[in-house]
Amino acid sequence: MPRAALSPDAVVDLAVCIVDESGPESLTLSALAARAGVATPSLYKHVRNLAELRELLSVRIADEIAGELGQAVLGRSRDEAVGALMDAWRAYVTRHPHRYAMVIQQPHPAMRASGERLVDIMLAALRGYGLAGSDAIHAARCLRAAAHGFAVLEASGAFGLPELLDESYGLLKHMIVAGVSTPR
Repeated sequence: MPRAALSPDAVVDLAVCIVDESGPESLTLSALAARAGVATPSLYKHVRNLAELRELLSVRIADEIAGELGQAVLGRSRDEAVGALMDAWRAYVTRHPHRYAMVIQQPHPAMRASGERLVDIMLAALRGYGLAGSDAIHAARCLRAAAHGFAVLEASGAFGLPELLDESYGLLKHMIVAGVSTPR
């Protein structure tokens, strides 16, 4: 990429390529500068440091995920919406395991808007069950934990038994739907 084309977005684009190709540990400013064809100090015109680059990358990825989850639940409600959300989450993680590993999972100022968007999508998927307030938040946490946990374990090759993963995931979706469908 020629120097003139560098911008914060272009730098993040290059970072995504590096992470996708070689994993999160391969993302360094020197690797990024080499990919961009510039000296490392030239990157500081676009990002303050590696920490800021990781934040920008995390926001980009969370926004991608939110876009895919939003599309998945659009026009659906209740069981169909929850199942579609879980399928989209799993599909993203298994398609982009290195990229997903870069997402800041804990509350972080850089992730505020993206995190709120993801929560809003989960709450929208759960809305048809009549959940409100704390009950909706608890259900969204469970939904996130289930989808995230299974997908991360699958992407890392942690399931070694011969049973089909799609059947296990189908059972997990059924358990989540049954749980939110049953009043406490």
